[in-house]
Amino acid sequence: MSLWRWADRIDSVPEKSRLSLGEGNTPVVRSRRLGPDAGLANLWFKVEAANPSGSYKDRFAAVAVSKMVAEGKQACVATSSGNTGAALAAYCARAGIECRIAIVEGAPSGKLLQMQAYGAQLIRVRGFGVDPQLTTRVFEYLQQLASQTNAALEISAYCYSPAGMSGVETIAFELAEQLPSPPDHVFCQAGGGGLTLAVARGFQKCVEKRELACMPKIECVQPRGNATIAAPLREGTAQAVAVNCTTKVSGLQVPSVLDGDEVVRACRASGGTGHLVEDGEVYETQRRLAREEGLFCEPAAAVSVVAALRAARNGELAPEKTVVCLLTGSAFKDSPSLANMAGPECPLLELSELPW
Repeated sequence: MSLWRWADRIDSVPEKSRLSLGEGNTPVVRSRRLGPDAGLANLWFKVEAANPSGSYKDRFAAVAVSKMVAEGKQACVATSSGNTGAALAAYCARAGIECRIAIVEGAPSGKLLQMQAYGAQLIRVRGFGVDPQLTTRVFEYLQQLASQTNAALEISAYCYSPAGMSGVETIAFELAEQLPSPPDHVFCQAGGGGLTLAVARGFQKCVEKRELACMPKIECVQPRGNATIAAPLREGTAQAVAVNCTTKVSGLQVPSVLDGDEVVRACRASGGTGHLVEDGEVYETQRRLAREEGLFCEPAAAVSVVAALRAARNGELAPEKTVVCLLTGSAFKDSPSLANMAGPECPLLELSELPW
C-alpha cells in the first residue's frame, strides 16, 4: 500500500507514470511516558521515519518525480538540507532521472552521504540556509537553470512545487482514519512551512468530505533561531518574516518566507498558534524520545514534541484532548546528534572483565 491509494485527492498523475517505494501508511504510536508525565492522556506520535528513505519527504518525492516522469523531464534540480534531497535522489534513481542538489551550508554529513549513495550530484553553497537574501538568490538561480534545460525545479514548498506538496497532505488523510478519536491538536515543525500547510490543507479536505466534523488546531513549531512563521503567529501579526537563521537544528534552517504567509493564515483559521523552542530543549527531547518511548528520531522531528509538552505544562492543552506530534525523520539522518545522544564509545573488553 502506498500514498497512491489517495490518487483522487492529490495532484493528478497518469497511473503508468506513478512511482512508489512503499511510502506512506506510517504508524501512529501512543505515548506511554512523555505524554502522561506532562498530563496528556492521549498524546500520539506519527512516525514518518518509517518511509523508505527515512523521512516524510518521500511523500513529496513520490508525487514530484512521478510528475516529472509524466512530463518527460530528464533531470531534477533541487535544494535541500538533507531529507528532501535524500527522497528526491531515491525516487530519481528509481525513475532513471539525473538529480542535482544545492545543499544548505549546515547540512549534516550523514544526509549528504545518503544522497550520494543514491547517485545525486551535490554542491554545498556557502551562506545558503543562513542568509535570507542569498537563499532567495539560490532559489532564483536554480529556477533559471531548470527553465533553460529539460529539468524540473523541486523545492519542498507549495510556492515552487505544488504537485509534490500535495503528496504530503496524505499525512492528514492517514491520521483521520488511524486515530481512535479525531485529533484536536496537531503539532507540526516548520522550516519554510510546507509541511504545516500540507497538513492543514489535508485536514481541510477531510472536513470537506465529511470524514471529520471539524479541523484540528494546527500548531506551528519552530526553533527560536528560525522564527519566520511561529513568532508572527504567536504575536498575532499577519505575515511571516525573513530572518538570519541561527538554529543548528538541521532541516529547519530556512530563513526565507516561502510558504510562511499561507501557513500563518491556515494555522490561525484552524485555531492553532505558533510555538518557539530552544535548540537545547530539542536535543534533550530527542534523547528522551529514544530512551523513554523507544522512538529513534532526528532533532527536527523532536521539535514538535518539545512544543506539545511545554503547551501541556503551561495549561494550553486540556488533558483529555487528542494531540498528535509529527516525528518527521530518523535519527540516522543526523549523525552528530546521534553520537551525542548515544554517549561514550562502546568499550572492548575481555569476557573476564565484563562488569555485569
